[in-house]
Amino acid sequence: MQRILLVGRQLLTGLAFSAIASVVYADAEVDRLMGAMDDLYQGNSSMAIMTMHIETQHFDRSLTVQSWSKGTDRGLMKILAPIKEKGTTTLKSGNEMWNYLPKINRVIKVPSSMMGAGWMGSHFTNDDLMKESRYTDDYDCQISQRTATNVVIACTPHEDAALVWGRVDVTLTNESLLPEQVIYFDEQLNATRNMVFSEIQTMGGRTLPTQLEVTVAEKPGERTLVIYDAIEFDVDIDDSMFTIMALKRESRK
Repeated sequence: MQRILLVGRQLLTGLAFSAIASVVYADAEVDRLMGAMDDLYQGNSSMAIMTMHIETQHFDRSLTVQSWSKGTDRGLMKILAPIKEKGTTTLKSGNEMWNYLPKINRVIKVPSSMMGAGWMGSHFTNDDLMKESRYTDDYDCQISQRTATNVVIACTPHEDAALVWGRVDVTLTNESLLPEQVIYFDEQLNATRNMVFSEIQTMGGRTLPTQLEVTVAEKPGERTLVIYDAIEFDVDIDDSMFTIMALKRESRK
């Protein structure tokens, strides 16, 4: 009887250690997967040129945009084309955002009431540009589904994170850990926005999707397609690039 109890206790102890080990392994794997997602388009700094195609019920338009970033809290975007919007620039610094409109030669601070508005009429909001959060910092993530080709990770924001989503589901390929799709849910867990990644290329020394298509559930038939024409990482960018003075200076270049 004592031997049976001893064996049973050893078995339970072994199962407990196995369960703890599996949790630790799962957490480490999720951190690895989401770390790869976080780092894919980020560096200490970056410079990119992209084309943005915007299709809505009211208009179709294309913009050529140059962007600079440093860390996750500083960024500058300048429209290169078309002529009508050329020189329009947007600055993000910390928790504040400004637009410079060359036609009226004015710098306008973006108020909090406008953070949900689409940037230049696209399906990316000002809030999207402002809050470049990292999944590993702002979300609790766990694997919700795995197939032979990909893995789906459900990400729930921390209670103290200033985020508008109730959950974000990220689908990555098993082999390359590249994103295939990101689905955004509102606080009632209704799917409201979908981002699809495609056209894998090597650019800026990294292999990554060079096209991102965004659709919104409440606006069927509309989309914004972003095509990266060039991107460089860890480039030398002076801090003066991310100032209000730089808005006008870069606009004239």
